[in-house]
Amino acid sequence: MSLAQLDLLSLYECTRCPRLVHYLAQLPPKSGRNRADYWNHPVSGFGDLAARVWLVGLAPGAHGANRTGRPFTGDGAGDFMYPLIYQAGFSNQAVACDSDDGLILHDLYISNAVKCVPPDNKPTSAEFNTCRSYLKQEWQQLSQVKVILALGRDAFMSVLRLLKEVGLVERIADYPFKHNEAYRLPNGQYLLASYHTSRYNVQTRRITPQLFHAVLAQAKEIFDRP
Repeated sequence: MSLAQLDLLSLYECTRCPRLVHYLAQLPPKSGRNRADYWNHPVSGFGDLAARVWLVGLAPGAHGANRTGRPFTGDGAGDFMYPLIYQAGFSNQAVACDSDDGLILHDLYISNAVKCVPPDNKPTSAEFNTCRSYLKQEWQQLSQVKVILALGRDAFMSVLRLLKEVGLVERIADYPFKHNEAYRLPNGQYLLASYHTSRYNVQTRRITPQLFHAVLAQAKEIFDRP
């Protein structure tokens, strides 16, 4: 299986969302770091280009993916998620701390619905809409995907709107967000919902290792079906 980042044309220099561009330009570093230590660009997805599972999160974390340049790397959401991904057999190691840590994903590709870090971790509707062309490009190039795993209601809704744009979904209301609910799409793929692995959800136990493990187990069960 090929392991690489997708070549998302023009993503690195994308300036389509003025609010996000301004936020990137003035975001102060943390923990004794300086701006040179930060990626501070749109963050591409990464993983196995022949993956059967495509995990879609919300957006880069201000001091996680926006610093490291890799989704869910360097923040609490990733610290929770990557050991469980490893336990489920989707990676070669449990540790994910920076883009050069040797992490390799197996049968899994990870990206975000919005590619730039938003203020307060809350993209606007316009920013979701503007970034959806990159999400569509990822979806089209990940030709082996059987399960689209959306973390959180906002990412779930953005994926649904993409599927509606391409004609796979008629009524978004027919696909209510519910943790660990899987919806079969007309093209044979499945849309699987999960609570986000954010630090807040982990602390409030909305998401637990057991709950997220069950989601990953269902994803594997779906793509192992004949």
